[in-house]
Amino acid sequence: MSDNNYEIAIVGGGPAGITAALYAGRSRVKTIVLERGAVGGQLWNTADIDDYPGLSMQTGPEVAQKFEEHAKKFGAEFEFGTVSKISKQGDEFVIETDEGEEYRALSVIVTVGGEARKLGVPGEQELAGAGVSYCAVCDGAFFQDKTIAVVGGGDSALEEGAFLTRYGSKVYLVHRRDEFRASPVLVEHFDATGKTEKILNSVVEEIVGDGKVTGLRVKNNETGEVSEIAVDAVFPFVGFTPHSDIFEDGLVETDEGGHILTDAKMETKTPGLFAAGDVRSQYVRQITNAVGDATTAALAAAAHVEAAKRTKATA
Repeated sequence: MSDNNYEIAIVGGGPAGITAALYAGRSRVKTIVLERGAVGGQLWNTADIDDYPGLSMQTGPEVAQKFEEHAKKFGAEFEFGTVSKISKQGDEFVIETDEGEEYRALSVIVTVGGEARKLGVPGEQELAGAGVSYCAVCDGAFFQDKTIAVVGGGDSALEEGAFLTRYGSKVYLVHRRDEFRASPVLVEHFDATGKTEKILNSVVEEIVGDGKVTGLRVKNNETGEVSEIAVDAVFPFVGFTPHSDIFEDGLVETDEGGHILTDAKMETKTPGLFAAGDVRSQYVRQITNAVGDATTAALAAAAHVEAAKRTKATA
């Protein structure tokens, strides 16, 4: 194989990608991981992890480093690059990067994830991880008996808002309209907790804080009045954008939200092309299910590689 020819190429170096690399390496398959930023992905933006067995209250960066070291132990190579296109040529996949590199592989596992849509207001980026969070299951427990604000009006906002009442003494829901896109039963569930207050026809103007969140500046769409609410945490749930736009037309199918559809082996409609983690269409997006899906994808990809090599040998 030439320098840029591999048996498995993994696109994305978050928890799913690192796990896929570990299992591909253990299968003695020549593997490369392409990551555009720091290996570990969103782990680097996570202050503390308390929802992964055996890793209680470790920081995201600490876990990212451990994951990377473990994968490298079994021989996976890591390169930095932003993948711009994945296409198919014969029995090989071609991966192109913005940096002008081209990689070829018999199988590809895509773990590029996605990102929560941002509010785009002052204070959001500065206070990310210091009271601003996009995952209630991940971070809700850090705000026991605190005042929490949820922003959004869809199913996720109402579901996560109700979940956060398990921890917060009060949960505000800020929504730009006076009606919800969420299903009525979710609105009823949110209201029934007795710990909530809705702030409707309003938008967040600024997240306030110095080192940690202390409040929200909210503007009423009807009156133009701006008020400040004292809160300890802000959870925006205004959508999630998967990075599923890097494929040659026809290689994958997606759901209405742009998440990649796979079968039980994590294989897409194209044999040899797999997806795992947040980019895949699924019910929840947690580290635990990302690494589980990636395990399946890596073992299935290794089997695909071996079958492809046998076919080529007998051709």
